[in-house]
Amino acid sequence: MPVHDVIGVGFGPSNLALAIAIEEHNRRAGPDDRVSALFLERQPRFGWHRGMLIEDATMQVSFLKDLVTLRNPTSEFSFLAYLHGKGRLIDFINHKSLFPLRVEFHDYLEWASKRFDDLVRYGHQVVEMRPAAEGFEVVSRAGGDPVVHRARNLVLGLGLEPNLPDGAELGERVWHNRDLLDRIGAIEEPRSKRFAVVGAGQSAAEVTKFLHDRFPDAEVCGIFARYGYSPADDSPFANRVFDPSAVEEFYLAPDEVKQRILDYHGNTNYSVVDTELIEELYRRVYREKVLGTERLRIHNVSRLVEVVPGGGGVRIAIESLTTREKSVLDCDVLIYATGYRPVEPLRLLSADLARSCHRDAAGRVTLARDYRIVTAPDRDAGIYLHGGTEHTHGLSATLLSTTVVRAADILQSIVRRRVRCSAG
Repeated sequence: MPVHDVIGVGFGPSNLALAIAIEEHNRRAGPDDRVSALFLERQPRFGWHRGMLIEDATMQVSFLKDLVTLRNPTSEFSFLAYLHGKGRLIDFINHKSLFPLRVEFHDYLEWASKRFDDLVRYGHQVVEMRPAAEGFEVVSRAGGDPVVHRARNLVLGLGLEPNLPDGAELGERVWHNRDLLDRIGAIEEPRSKRFAVVGAGQSAAEVTKFLHDRFPDAEVCGIFARYGYSPADDSPFANRVFDPSAVEEFYLAPDEVKQRILDYHGNTNYSVVDTELIEELYRRVYREKVLGTERLRIHNVSRLVEVVPGGGGVRIAIESLTTREKSVLDCDVLIYATGYRPVEPLRLLSADLARSCHRDAAGRVTLARDYRIVTAPDRDAGIYLHGGTEHTHGLSATLLSTTVVRAADILQSIVRRRVRCSAG
């Protein structure tokens, strides 16, 4: 059984950026310095938030923060190289935008991922990771008997999972926005009367606009505790919080300073909406008031207090936070657009391996600057983490902004550790 230098668990943008970094490293390296890698992905093919690839939704991050440019501006895996290959480079330049359509950027990611089909095992659900003589054994299933793979290092790119309010349960007519496009086709347009969207962030606003366009005879209700949608702070100075150098500064800062930075600049990412989209939704609300047909209704300073599925729909109760008055609405679908949270990074580790991983006083995994999980002295394990590192590496932990730089840091750490072990 071969022992790979790296097994990547999950093959989203983060481990795709790592695969590219390894490929470009191996082109320059001698035979003994090359890094062998294998990636295991539970999905049957590459996909990144497919359920939210709304036609007119744009990226909130510049195309220059693609899979390679911040590390290697001349790479053949850049977004510009993709555009050139598709014959759209001049058209994109004439468009005068730093922010491509989300559908287009996803196509770019797929275009890059196809170059690594020989390194990825799609349809492989990882069920356990455990220590072995030369590093680790990774057990996966692909519809049949378990398959064991071996590696000296693990890189966990487990992604995100829906963040739901306490007590919320998903069902046939209660969704999280990640499933929007996968499930909306089953809803009959002429019979649909009302949709409800819970949340005040970018996804909630995009879902609200999408439903308002898709179902021209239905009412769409936005429900959130704020007075209104808040604009994202994408000003140049605030955006420095996503710079690669900011990761270093954040990591070295005292805990109280880390928390201040997260509090100060949370409005660059959390529960905020692009100003242009806020203005569009407000125009629609005002226009409908003028015309006397109010389909887009905003239940602000309110909360959802009851959800009762049944009868081909769902009945909800909304309570005003100021008056305590309740409104009961019968909806075709209730959609929680309440964000995501990182997947628990150690849940797939065997019990003894998980115990060797250090946690802080808040129960969060402890990480070195190179994104390696700190382990007990008797187990110098190479377990690296994409995502779930906001408490140590800052606000860009789950975003594309520093994905390419993080991948380079991880690869450099793996190479350095291998050289050190060889010398020892």
